[in-house]
Amino acid sequence: MKTLFQCLVCTLVVLSVCGTAEQKLKNCNEVRAAYSSKGFNVNDVPNKGINGAALKVCPQGFSCCTVEMEEKLSQQSHSEIKAPVSRLSTNLQSTFKQRHDHFDKFFRELLKNAEVSLHNMFVRTYGMMYVQNAELFKNFFEALTRYYVSGSSAINLESMLSDFWADLLERMFRLVNVQYEFSDAYMECVSRHTEQLQPFGDVPRKLRIQLTRAFVAARTFVRGLALMPEVVNKVSTVSASPSCVRAAMKMLYCPYCSGQVALKPCQNYCLNVMRGCLANQADLDTEWNNFLDAMLSLAERLEGPFNFESVMDPIDVKISEAIMNMQENSMQVSQKVFHGCGQPKPNMAFRSKRSVKETGFTGRFRPYSPDARPTTAAGTSLDRLVRSKKTQNKAGPVSVFELAPHFCVSPTQTNDVKKKLKHAKKFWSTLPDTVCAGERTAPGDECWNGTAKSRYESVVIGNGLANQVSNPDVDVDITKPDIVIRSQIAVLKEMTSWLKAAYSGNDISMDNDEEGSGGEESGSGCDYPSCNTDRDIYFSTPPNPGNPRVNLVQSGTSSGVSVQGSMVLALCGLTLALLAPQLR
Repeated sequence: MKTLFQCLVCTLVVLSVCGTAEQKLKNCNEVRAAYSSKGFNVNDVPNKGINGAALKVCPQGFSCCTVEMEEKLSQQSHSEIKAPVSRLSTNLQSTFKQRHDHFDKFFRELLKNAEVSLHNMFVRTYGMMYVQNAELFKNFFEALTRYYVSGSSAINLESMLSDFWADLLERMFRLVNVQYEFSDAYMECVSRHTEQLQPFGDVPRKLRIQLTRAFVAARTFVRGLALMPEVVNKVSTVSASPSCVRAAMKMLYCPYCSGQVALKPCQNYCLNVMRGCLANQADLDTEWNNFLDAMLSLAERLEGPFNFESVMDPIDVKISEAIMNMQENSMQVSQKVFHGCGQPKPNMAFRSKRSVKETGFTGRFRPYSPDARPTTAAGTSLDRLVRSKKTQNKAGPVSVFELAPHFCVSPTQTNDVKKKLKHAKKFWSTLPDTVCAGERTAPGDECWNGTAKSRYESVVIGNGLANQVSNPDVDVDITKPDIVIRSQIAVLKEMTSWLKAAYSGNDISMDNDEEGSGGEESGSGCDYPSCNTDRDIYFSTPPNPGNPRVNLVQSGTSSGVSVQGSMVLALCGLTLALLAPQLR
């Protein structure tokens, strides 16, 4: 009797449960309302549950879904899993597009300000001497700007700097030796040996090192900031695979078929689906993080030894110091040139007072200023100009390279961009966690596990393509990595190598740069075989003044007459130089 009673109770319970489920599916009103809220035609939804044997994704059986609904909800699923990824990617693109524009504008303004500062300073300091040669300095800054914009594909920085100093030497050499005539061939001889003569002291070498490091660091950093939005944009546009769309549809909308429109997916279930859908993107993470680490390291360099502003702001003072070095050593430089390139012909027009008056040359390439103090590299107008920049209130002989202000990119600027760079790390591998966080999922047993309202029992698999071989919810072909993402991995890897090189002060970003930037020490610029052995023109036999392109290496046999004649010419030249002021 007791057994019969228990069987009766069980039967009633089962019938009650089945009756409740059947009663719920007999009415699909909630599904109709939810479906139409997505923008679909409410007439697609049956008024009551039907046989779902034809369904391709959702559980078959008594259902409020049709095959047509599955197709439309699959499209909706694709949009819904793409939306949060697109939003996160767009935010990241916008963040670094703004930082790129900010830093690029900052560096360009520093270049322009340095050019304006040099022009104003040189007009005040050197007057017409500068104005008549202003094109040289204008071209110098134009070349620096082209290098900043296009790198070594447009400008070989080391060659450009060598040409600048050689051109400056040629112009100054003519000014300090106005009593002589110099042919173009003669001046070519002078230019070829600029480095050996060192007329500007150590300024060109130091400035070359500083400019190279600062420009390489600045342009590579800005290039890295520009690359980030490009990579994010290309990766975020990668389409979801059919198996991903199918899994998303099952996760998001199959609860509709059983009338449970408010049921959210279990969090771990969502993680497995999204890690399967974003498997290729997660593989980007390693190179992405390496790239960000290299960007952070280079940012530290920009704040310190490779600071762009600390090089560009006092560049006018540095070049002025070089000019004053040449002025102080003009006599010695001239004699070394006469010894190596031959004695030049006297300028006959220089003997006339009219010619001297027209040249306006006073015998010294000195500052043109009413209140100018003695113009030496050790102080005076240079010292005054340095102090006027408030770089250091210090008198006495001191190098401008010691006085160069350690202005930095604003700590606020660099701290902000470094913070953003750090925040962007692991962006791709954490996308599934971000998408599946918050109100999009439900914890515990009160969630959809893919088949029913219950706990999700499967193990959460790892990120990346290789781990998807055991994904229980998304079929992923691990033998076919996405081509677009693999190409962006290669782009990031290449950019990282450029950033690491820039950290060391090297520019390797141009594969087509045939000439290259060379080593740290520049060559003489001479193309003749003799230049490889003739490293010091001061000890070479003076050639025929009429043919200054002859081999400067000592011939081994020279007549006493020719040596004496050369010495006489040299002494005459020196006498003319000393008597030039009295000739006026």
